Amino acid sequence: MRYFTRFLADRSGNFGILAAVAAISLTVGVGASIDYSYAVTERAHIQQSLDAGLLAAVSKSTVQEQRNVIESVLLANSVGSSLSAGDFDFDTNLSVSKNADGSVTATLNDSVETSFMRIVGRNSLSIRVKSTAVATGQSSSGTCIWSLGNSGQDVLINSGATVQSTQCRLDAHSTANPAFIMNSGSTIKLTKFCVKGKNYIKNGGTLANLETGCAVTADPYAGQLPEPALPASCVSSGYFGGSAVTLAPGMHCDTGFNGSPTITFQPGLHIIKGRMIINSGATVIAKDVTFYFPDTNSEIRANGALTFTGTAPTKGVYKGILMFEKTSNVANNANKTQYIFNGSNGETLEGIIHLPNRNVTYNSTTNVTARISMVVNQIIFNSANWRIEPYEGGGATAAKTVRLVE
Repeated sequence: MRYFTRFLADRSGNFGILAAVAAISLTVGVGASIDYSYAVTERAHIQQSLDAGLLAAVSKSTVQEQRNVIESVLLANSVGSSLSAGDFDFDTNLSVSKNADGSVTATLNDSVETSFMRIVGRNSLSIRVKSTAVATGQSSSGTCIWSLGNSGQDVLINSGATVQSTQCRLDAHSTANPAFIMNSGSTIKLTKFCVKGKNYIKNGGTLANLETGCAVTADPYAGQLPEPALPASCVSSGYFGGSAVTLAPGMHCDTGFNGSPTITFQPGLHIIKGRMIINSGATVIAKDVTFYFPDTNSEIRANGALTFTGTAPTKGVYKGILMFEKTSNVANNANKTQYIFNGSNGETLEGIIHLPNRNVTYNSTTNVTARISMVVNQIIFNSANWRIEPYEGGGATAAKTVRLVE
């Protein structure tokens, strides 16, 4: 009995076992802290890489283009991580989606291997990062056309008009009754036809993705475009003869063309002062050109059956701007006037068209997809066949500003 009592009293072995268990638990606990700390650090690094990738990608036109840019940035900024191992499955673990407000969200799932937590069977820790960004300045919503007017039927779609796009929307600011009118025999297929007001007249036709009471986006170029000072003299004035005319950059004052010539505008800034009249059947070539109208009485008036090719400069002060008008003068802004696009034989447009004081009538046919960002007061679509997509050129004064929103 005495020995049994002594055996019960001797618990030094138990303490040894408990101490060993405690040591293992302490090691696992400390090790888990190290593993978690590493995972947190890696998550922060991947979050920064995803943010950088999304900021670089958000201005791209398609989700696939955005994915490609994000993947490239992630790989470039993740040397030594699982992302750079060569077998990371981006198709499964990276999702990229465009939101209704024009922003883009990217989500990435990843994992990091553990060192200490393997003791208890935890070989990895999951990581999930998410980022949302938006591009503003040209269009934060995929908008290609802004109609700013609010006096009634500010968008008029007549029979025979066909306007189609896979990426563009139209934002009509009108809350008048009616805000827009659509007649039979017309087709408008955009990603969204966004109307601030709720009253409209639809007499037929096909209108896809109409949303009334819609949150329209503001004029993205208001106060941003660099208005030039007018030169002391004109580089051209009066009427030109001949079958081919070449115009140097500068100010053109009340000009016109006899017959139906080929008119070539040399690259640069062309200020149209007064009215420039182009007869039916003429061909206009204006590559790397910006047209500026110093008042609402100035315009290029084409008399139909015109072939027109106009592309904005790709560099310089007016990079990305194809056509714009003076908006810094209050009196000028109060004088809304008509502007007619009559490229009925074919028209190629590429760039920003900022005419917020013009009631634009569009009678043109595009042989190729026009890439534009257009701001007008009112717009009338007549017998036009128009395919449009967003303009992605931009410039220092009209460029997109990208920012993270989440």
